[in-house]
Amino acid sequence: MKTILIVEDIAETRQWLGAVVRSAFAGCEVREAPDMRSGVHAAKGAACDLAIVDLGLPDGSGTNVISAFREHQPSTLVVVATVMGDDASIIAALSAGAQGYLLKDSPPDLFVRQLEQLGQGIPALSPSIARRIVDHFRSTAVAHQPEATLTTRELDVLGLISKGLRNADAAHALGLAESTVASHIKSIYSKLGITTRAEAAIRAQRMGLTRP
Repeated sequence: MKTILIVEDIAETRQWLGAVVRSAFAGCEVREAPDMRSGVHAAKGAACDLAIVDLGLPDGSGTNVISAFREHQPSTLVVVATVMGDDASIIAALSAGAQGYLLKDSPPDLFVRQLEQLGQGIPALSPSIARRIVDHFRSTAVAHQPEATLTTRELDVLGLISKGLRNADAAHALGLAESTVASHIKSIYSKLGITTRAEAAIRAQRMGLTRP
């Protein structure tokens, strides 16, 4: 990794991350972006090999930066560095295109090792995040493929809600009543055996419904 971008709003944390990446990739060039807007701008600018992105930025979500890199620099590896380890945040980041997810409270030496493994094609995942992903897929896995029973309209609704749209927004996009969308969501949850939008996002990603 020769060029690395750090998207982080807290100056002290940027310094800490800078030291970590220099330990992992000696001689690399480190660039910084303190907010979402500058991170998105960087994604549209000069090429970089690795972007380390915080999710909780002052002017928006780091997932927008991840999406910008997927669109403008798809070859750039994007790794999340955050304090948010909940399922919804993990799913949103991975769905947006992140190839890794590290928690900031990880020991520095573990952080360095995780980054070093990127060069071997190994995703950078904090151990607790890897366990959550495995547990989540285990709890939502099914032997058959219930998605095959979804109607075309249910697939449309699933694709929209998995991208974060509210029922009202999905209804407007599809030209339906909000109550109709709610009925479709109830049917989708029943057919897929899921109960939350986080699970819906995972299934939609596996079905290819979250691609641009």
